[in-house]
Amino acid sequence: MKTLDQKDIIIPKHNPNSHKGQNGEVLIIGGSEDYIGCLALAGLAALRTGVDWVTIAAPEKVAWAISCLSPDLITKKCKGNYFTLKNYKEIIDLAENHDAILIGNGIGKKPKTRLFVKKLVKTIKKPLVIDADGIKAISLDDSDNAILTPHHKEFELLLKNTKINEKQLKNKIKNNIIIQKGKVDFIITKDKTLKNKTGNEGMTKGGTGDVLAGLAVGFLAQKLTPLQASINAAYINGKIGDYLKKRKGYSFIASDLVNDYEKIIRKL
Repeated sequence: MKTLDQKDIIIPKHNPNSHKGQNGEVLIIGGSEDYIGCLALAGLAALRTGVDWVTIAAPEKVAWAISCLSPDLITKKCKGNYFTLKNYKEIIDLAENHDAILIGNGIGKKPKTRLFVKKLVKTIKKPLVIDADGIKAISLDDSDNAILTPHHKEFELLLKNTKINEKQLKNKIKNNIIIQKGKVDFIITKDKTLKNKTGNEGMTKGGTGDVLAGLAVGFLAQKLTPLQASINAAYINGKIGDYLKKRKGYSFIASDLVNDYEKIIRKL
């Protein structure tokens, strides 16, 4: 099983004559009354990869809070305190105007929200990343050609929802890619599994997975393949974590991963 190293990373190049929007536009769908910051972390991480534009679609109060957190993120304020199928048409239309989509961060586990997520995952045709509560709402039968970013418990639930065990995964994964987060990350496709050893135990803090998902969707929006976007996201996220551990010990937090991104990317 191959272990990732620096030579596996491909950083997108921008055309010197490009204008706003040509280097990728990302849509992030998520948030609920209890979870707000995760969307900002994912959105800012996507921007750090070099995309031109990130829109956060979230319930009204959540979207207003994110607007206060960062002037760099555009927000779409959706009616209601949480997503339901009533929001479906508005969001599917919005997705058509973006290059890559991330769904699930902080979106919650209400039954009506799960139905909303499941329908979106089945119908969105743009490059897609599914994270957090988004993973809990679906099975592998619902998605194709998406990046899924589960931690250990979410991975177990994904298998349960798909009604398979781990040995049967390769037969059900289709064109999806799974970044199984842990002490060692595993990037799983139907053809192979890659191992990523960057990262450390200080990254158990809340929000580090949201940064990973944001990196993945940012690279996807810049036309990297789902596999390459997954490789970049896992390796770079962990590499920043290792840099921060050396500087700050265990005192670093998820927003430090976003803020210190450029210190690692300049070396790649």
